[in-house]
Amino acid sequence: MTSRPASTDPSGAQLGEEVAALRQEVARLNKHRFVRLHNSIVKLLWFNFLRGAAFGLGTVLGASVLLSALVWSVSQVEMLPVIGEWAAEIVRQMEAATEQ
Repeated sequence: MTSRPASTDPSGAQLGEEVAALRQEVARLNKHRFVRLHNSIVKLLWFNFLRGAAFGLGTVLGASVLLSALVWSVSQVEMLPVIGEWAAEIVRQMEAATEQ
C-alpha cells in the first residue's frame, strides 16, 4: 500500500486558504482593463478600429518619409544617368505640386 507524503496532501484549512487566494486573484484580474474591454463588443470594436487607424496612419507616414528620402538620395546620384534623371524628374514634379 502506498501512502502520500503529508506535503502533497493539503489539509482542509490549507485548501480553503488557496481557494480564497484564487478567488481574490480572479476578482483582481476581472477588474483589469484588458478583461473589461473584452467584455463589451462595442468597446472591443472601437478599440480595434482605433488601433487599426493608428497602425495605418503610421504605416503611410513612415513609408512616405522613407520613400521621399530614397527618391531624394537617388536623385543626387548622377553616375547612373537613367535613374538619376528619373529621380530628378520626380523631385521636380513634387516641388511643382507643393508650390501650387
